[in-house]
Amino acid sequence: MTQWFKLFCAMAVAVGLAGCIAAPIEMTAQTEARLKTQAPVRFLLTFDDGPSASSLFNPTDTVLDSLKDNPLQPGIKAVFFVQTRAPRAGNSEIGRRVMRREYDEGHILGFHTATHWHTNHRLLDPQELETSLTNGSADIAAITGAPPTLLRPPFWNYDKRTFAAYQQHHMQVLLTDLSANDGKIWGFNASPRRRANMLRQLSEVRERIALGDLPTVDGVIPVVVTFHDLNRYTARHTREYLQILLDSAAATGVRLAGKPFYDDRAALEKAALARTVRESSKPVNLPGIWNWIWDHDAH
Repeated sequence: MTQWFKLFCAMAVAVGLAGCIAAPIEMTAQTEARLKTQAPVRFLLTFDDGPSASSLFNPTDTVLDSLKDNPLQPGIKAVFFVQTRAPRAGNSEIGRRVMRREYDEGHILGFHTATHWHTNHRLLDPQELETSLTNGSADIAAITGAPPTLLRPPFWNYDKRTFAAYQQHHMQVLLTDLSANDGKIWGFNASPRRRANMLRQLSEVRERIALGDLPTVDGVIPVVVTFHDLNRYTARHTREYLQILLDSAAATGVRLAGKPFYDDRAALEKAALARTVRESSKPVNLPGIWNWIWDHDAH
């Protein structure tokens, strides 16, 4: 079965099962006891595909407003994996202005793409990939004063070749533990099962925490969460998503730190780097169908 056929099948399955999210994993007494020996959790928020180049109700600006001003923890910092050469994103005056705002407000700019489209890195030949990494690194450095240290491949997909290229540019791959499954910027732009989705995923992550699979950094366990700041639905509901994360933690028995989100750029970067993939052949855990799509065989 080819990867493209698997991707097609997965999309069909996702559409067909859009309303069928499995119930949370029931917490056993053993898991509850193990959790007591683990550090509390802090959510590490990330956003893919931006910044938005829209001049009308810019969704990335709306996300930034919500992170800055919300009733749960004002001044939340996040990692934004940006597309620096996409015309509807960073390759625009508005996009560059938004990236400067992200950095000025204490967020981290990570690399996502530096091609015209949201292109899978594995489809780029070696020179195209090198050009993309060089250009994207320079674009981000022009704003932050330093090349990026964090990278998220489009579609979570990489192989030994692309991973080695990332390392040559001193970028480390950050994947995710939880996904809002909100990467939709056309068509049906809503998420009616957003609570059920997060609840199920966090129950799965809780089991990994209980087994000690996630590292502790400065007394807390960073749990990576992924959203998409090009999505207007996400932008309008960012504050609600923050509450959903707290509600899901309470419902699944996940103990949170006093500050449930990162609010300091240095601490955020340290935590993110601790969660990066160290070896291309290392098995990884991705939420939903993504592990099945990529199979890990190319890693």
